[in-house]
Amino acid sequence: MDLGGKSMQQKTVRIIGIPIDLGQNQRGVDMGPAALRYAGLAARLKRIGYQVQDAGNIMVPVRDAIDHSERGFIPAIAQVCNAAYLAASQAISAGVIPIFLGGDHSVAIGTIGGVTASGDCGVIWIDAHGDFNTLESSTSGNVHGMPLAALLGEGAPELIGVGRSGAKLPAANVVVIGLRDLDPVEKERLKQSGMLLFTMRDVDEQGMGKVGRAALQHLNHCEKIHVSLDVDALDPNEAPGVGTPVPGGLSYREAQLLMEIIADSSRLSSLDIVEINPILDQRNRTAEVAVELTSSLLGKSIL
Repeated sequence: MDLGGKSMQQKTVRIIGIPIDLGQNQRGVDMGPAALRYAGLAARLKRIGYQVQDAGNIMVPVRDAIDHSERGFIPAIAQVCNAAYLAASQAISAGVIPIFLGGDHSVAIGTIGGVTASGDCGVIWIDAHGDFNTLESSTSGNVHGMPLAALLGEGAPELIGVGRSGAKLPAANVVVIGLRDLDPVEKERLKQSGMLLFTMRDVDEQGMGKVGRAALQHLNHCEKIHVSLDVDALDPNEAPGVGTPVPGGLSYREAQLLMEIIADSSRLSSLDIVEINPILDQRNRTAEVAVELTSSLLGKSIL
């Protein structure tokens, strides 16, 4: 398949598992990387012309062995995210496309931090939730609801300081798509954030074609794009194996169209796939959907 004339080096992907379940209370997302591998991610990407490196999994401390009486799981999450940051920056330096398999969405603090270490990168954050809480605004205290805030320089110092000090992204480099479940304070924080936001109402009214193209236009100043895909952005009927399902999400075709539009830009440089929980799934259906979406994002086309 023609993948836009990329060199063989550019046609290499590196799979990096990050089986973290420390950012939220629902157990099981640590098995997400295994579910995605079992669903045939590597084989699918090889079939569309990519060389595939599987770097295995980043080590994550066992949840039940962590003393979280003082700072919760934040120090352990920061430790894992620092390792993810290093793996991400090394992959970008090597000229390959890293695909990070979560685990909960807290991993994005490290992955996006690492892929931006060598320069600007636009981020398309696909999620039912804003993930823009801090410890002060969160109603649950779960860190998987805080990574986007940390990346913009707000929240716990350990999370803001992952990899390098300070914010990893300006708000102008972020587009969020699929929003439909927000905490009250988080909603106000998002309105004031400066990020470009598309709720499910926007998707319904405008259509995914217009939303996807507007996202890319907004990020025209960014040569590279990182996609952070929380699979709960999809409707639970499409992707039941997630810990925080919210009705009224993206249909399979809407999600596919968004992936295809991003692929057409030839700017994809890295990817997160997070929040798959095989315990809650139906015969690994959610991981299989995620593999199909990844394949489209990396260039699989109908014709």
